[in-house]
Amino acid sequence: MKNMEYKILIADDHRIFREGLKTLFEKQTNFKVVGEASDGLLAVELAAKTSPDLVIMDISMPGLNGIEAAKMILQKKPDIHIIALSMHSDRRFVTEALKSGIRGYLLKDSAFEELNIAVRTVLNKKTFLSSTITEIVVKDFLHQTSEKSTSAFIDLTPREREILQQLAEGKTTKEIAKSFSISIKTVETHRKQIMDKLNLHSIAELTKYAIREGLTSL
Repeated sequence: MKNMEYKILIADDHRIFREGLKTLFEKQTNFKVVGEASDGLLAVELAAKTSPDLVIMDISMPGLNGIEAAKMILQKKPDIHIIALSMHSDRRFVTEALKSGIRGYLLKDSAFEELNIAVRTVLNKKTFLSSTITEIVVKDFLHQTSEKSTSAFIDLTPREREILQQLAEGKTTKEIAKSFSISIKTVETHRKQIMDKLNLHSIAELTKYAIREGLTSL
C-alpha cells in the first residue's frame, strides 16, 4: 500500500461519528476522505460521483439501509470495497451484508486499530470479520436448526424493503410514490403485499418490525 493514496467515503447518520473517523483517517498517510453521507441514498450518489476505493458504511441509516445501499453501489461500481461498521451483531445482518458484497464487518465499539487492520485487509481483496462477529457466525453455523430462517431480507423483495423503510420513517404514500417515480396505487399494492407477507396489520406494527430488522435507525 506504499506510495498510493486511497479514497474513502464515510456513510453514517451521526455527524460526530463521521467527523471522528475522518480525523483519524486523515492523520494517516495513504488515505483521503472524499465524501461523507448521512443516509444510504446519499452514499449511493456520492459513491457514483467520487469513485472511492473504500466505503465505510453503517447498516442502519435513514432513507436506505446500508445493505441495500451497498448492493446499489456495487451494481454500478463493482470494484469499490465496502466495510460495514455497525451496532448490530445479529448473524442475519452479517449474513446479508456478506451476501450484498460487503467485504468487512465490525461492530461500532471496535478500536480504531482493528478498523485500520480491516481497511488494509479489504483493500488487499480479502474479507475481514472482527473477532466478535467471527465467533457469532461460527456459533450460529455449529448450532443451525432445521427451522426456516426468516427475516426482512429473505421474506421481502428489495423494493418492498425500501418501501417498508420509508413507511416506518413516516413518509406518506404520495411522498413514497414520488421518491420511486411510481404511482400511489403501486405503493398501496406494495404496502398490502408487505402486510400480507409479514402478517402485520398497521403502520405501527410495520414500524416496530422495520426497527427490529435493522431497516431503520428510528
